[in-house]
Amino acid sequence: MTTPHKRAAVVVAAARACVGTRFRPQGRTPGSGLDCVGVVLQAARAVGIVPAAVPSYALSGETAAMLVAALADAGCVAVSDAAPGDILALAPAARQRHLAIVTPAGVVHAHAGLGRVVEGPIDPDWTLLGIWRLPGVH
Repeated sequence: MTTPHKRAAVVVAAARACVGTRFRPQGRTPGSGLDCVGVVLQAARAVGIVPAAVPSYALSGETAAMLVAALADAGCVAVSDAAPGDILALAPAARQRHLAIVTPAGVVHAHAGLGRVVEGPIDPDWTLLGIWRLPGVH
């Protein structure tokens, strides 16, 4: 059986495998197009977590309640300190929501402005809304 620590490393590796994929709203296909939800879904699938279908959503608007519900429905647990493999819920701007996977080098996320999935530090102007841990990780 894989230990929780090793499962976190698998989540990070799966997220990093998405780096370079072009940004595409509602994208779910690595190498073809991903958005932030698509990156998180790929990372979760790497450790055998297949969440229920995510409803369609807009890039802006009030989606915080849907985000929290979807993470909780997938068995994620809110935590207070981020560790590699965790999911960050972020607000890049008012009424915008975004997800990222924590890595030792920062986060992996689908960056709409750059048009691709990237790894690096979080923009200091973004607001942290919550930290979520996938079930069985850590």
